[in-house]
Amino acid sequence: MLDVILDTLIDAAKLIPFLFLAYLLMEYLEHKTENKTKELIKKSGKLGPFWGSMLGIFPQCGFSAAAANLYAGRILSMGTLIAVFLSTSDEMLPILISKAAPISLIIRILLIKLIIGIICGFIINFIHNVKKKDMEQENSEDAIGHICEHEKCDCENGIFKSALKHTLNIILFIIIVTFIINALIYFIGEENIKEAISKLPMIGILVITLVGFIPNCAGSVIITELYLTGLIDIGAMIAGLLASSGIGILVLFKNNKHLKENIKIVGILYFIGVVAGLLIDLII
Repeated sequence: MLDVILDTLIDAAKLIPFLFLAYLLMEYLEHKTENKTKELIKKSGKLGPFWGSMLGIFPQCGFSAAAANLYAGRILSMGTLIAVFLSTSDEMLPILISKAAPISLIIRILLIKLIIGIICGFIINFIHNVKKKDMEQENSEDAIGHICEHEKCDCENGIFKSALKHTLNIILFIIIVTFIINALIYFIGEENIKEAISKLPMIGILVITLVGFIPNCAGSVIITELYLTGLIDIGAMIAGLLASSGIGILVLFKNNKHLKENIKIVGILYFIGVVAGLLIDLII
């Protein structure tokens, strides 16, 4: 067990500089584009699912939370909101980058999430027959809020402090998750775990998709670490990440008063995640 603890701490320590640089870059880009991003998504109209997915794949400080606010204010359609949720990577991208995952793998995952987000967003809008006149513009500014308010990422105090806080928060999650995974491998054995999961792939996807709904960075951290450790395949990973919208779901339930609507959105995300995961396992 001492080796497990030491390996976990050493692996986490190696990630800190890479994670910090990744978050520093993302904070800089967000501060340069934040207002333009919100304006673009507000004015996207019928192309909302396309722009929502395109903007969602770039990790930003609570972009899914901003989308949930815009939806609660009836500025976004349901299809656009779900497109944002499906494409949002949360903490997956910085973790993959910090662990030197192949660029081809990162691009493939992002493209899969992007395409699924666009297609499903347009389908949902078509089913709900969304029209521009139905989109209420009242109180839009009150509904939007500042993106960073929900993440409490100290964006107003500068990108350096915000990036450092993000790094420390994520590294804590990584230490906890990595320790649990390493302990399971130590006591049960990697091959035994893989064999158990392979015998019940459907159950694995159903469970991993639920993990994606954890309303903070923990969900995407757990899913990404499980994949990088080799305990789940890419189908289960995609299923979980499609459902992983960070704090977006939490903000949706907090600010959108239509409970049945919120539950419906969660159900749609879960259904899409499970179906996509199963199809990817069959194709790849």
